[in-house]
Amino acid sequence: MTPEPQTPTGTPDTAPGPPPGCPAHGTGPGGLHRLYGPDAPDLDDLYERLREKHGPVAPVLLHDDVPMWVVLGHAENLHMVRSPSQYTRDSRGWTPLLEGMVKPDHPLMPHIARQPICAHAEGDEHQRLRAAVTAAMGTIDHRGLRRSINSSTQELVNRFCGRGRADLVSQFAEHLPMAVMCEILGMPEEFDDRMVQAARDALKGTDTAIQSHTYVMEALQGLTARRRARPEDDVTSHLVTHPAGLSDDEVREHLRLLLFAAYETTANLLANALRMVLTEPGFRARLNGGQMTVPEAIEQSLWDEPPFSTVLGYYAKQDTELGGQRIRRGDGLLFAPAPGNLDPRVRPDPTAHMKGNRSHLAFGGGPHECPGQDIGRAIADIGVDALLTRLPDVRLECAEEDLRWRSSIASRHLVSLPVLFEPKPKQDVNRAPSMSSLHPHRLQEPVPQPRGWTEEEKPAPVAAPPAEPPVSAPAPEWSAPPPSRWQRMWRWLLGE
Repeated sequence: MTPEPQTPTGTPDTAPGPPPGCPAHGTGPGGLHRLYGPDAPDLDDLYERLREKHGPVAPVLLHDDVPMWVVLGHAENLHMVRSPSQYTRDSRGWTPLLEGMVKPDHPLMPHIARQPICAHAEGDEHQRLRAAVTAAMGTIDHRGLRRSINSSTQELVNRFCGRGRADLVSQFAEHLPMAVMCEILGMPEEFDDRMVQAARDALKGTDTAIQSHTYVMEALQGLTARRRARPEDDVTSHLVTHPAGLSDDEVREHLRLLLFAAYETTANLLANALRMVLTEPGFRARLNGGQMTVPEAIEQSLWDEPPFSTVLGYYAKQDTELGGQRIRRGDGLLFAPAPGNLDPRVRPDPTAHMKGNRSHLAFGGGPHECPGQDIGRAIADIGVDALLTRLPDVRLECAEEDLRWRSSIASRHLVSLPVLFEPKPKQDVNRAPSMSSLHPHRLQEPVPQPRGWTEEEKPAPVAAPPAEPPVSAPAPEWSAPPPSRWQRMWRWLLGE
């Protein structure tokens, strides 16, 4: 990216900026705004000010004041992700990386470094890897998937329904996607809770994150080896046996990608949708009155609170123009669903309900569009519906303004969602929930018996991650290894 900030006409902006490091502005060299650090302003507000000043594409600074463009326009975001001849996900041609501005220990390096996954490939290699992932996902039985989501929801609600209170983030939204993904990938039920604990620990970058990430990778490596020896009807087996001939490492890396991406994205979507139902005036009345279905509520949440605010990154393969800005070869760009969804050209009233409109940017687009978006929608649709059916009187325990969020460049996470309700009896998880008046004609479907592995294919024991990382632990006598690139990536994603 060019070092000098530019106006939409391409001429240098010579207006004097605030003093370097001014905490009131969060600005760096040349008056460009930083998207990171304690001095960074509220990003939602900043994006709107950048839109007013620069238009749909604006210059910003990432960690260590590395220059970047953030794409704020809806049409411009779509053009970028749909133009593989102009923009790539392969960072090896990124100018700041080539010029040494991005050091090996840069907090973004784990996210920037090219990996053997379809999300970072292009051309024939992208086609090979993407074809295998798409084909494997296409084998999922969606009727069986609905039963699995219902069954998992009932089991989770059974854990707290008799208490009359719960935290719908830590006790529901963070567990349901992992339980369903373990089913889809072919892992037995006993891995569900341990995978949730390990994934949460790894993504939050705690002192035990390396141990937890190792646990996940060893479990996926073992699953890959077992399905290589004895394929079954699950996503892992179809990845292993696909004609594209993925190696064990490629299978494992794509399983990790599917597991972590589905967990992070869908957990955030579930939490946001439930918050919307519980807090927005009139929303639940419309839902209960039949004027808005649960799937429509989920789509509204994808417009208002996409699971990822921005995604790093795309890189210009040639000199070009986007949104009135001159983009040079090697420039980096942030794909930005959150501000793109608020583009006044497609959404003049940001508070308007987008009923029937699925043109949001939450799942990306083009060659790298999220292949699991239908699964994410299904988990959120069915999970929210089943929970509201079991707990029709659920209500927020605290004032809406007391809800806490954890924000970063990449996303905005609801920390907790405490709720109250009248205690309810447990329900048989092998029976679909009794439908309320929201869906009086929905057929109840039998739920299959719990899955499991036979004795001969049962995996060797893997050390489970700690149930809950200690709040404070004595200093270890040994020197802990430095965080892996994955731990550094997720710390950046979560703003920690």
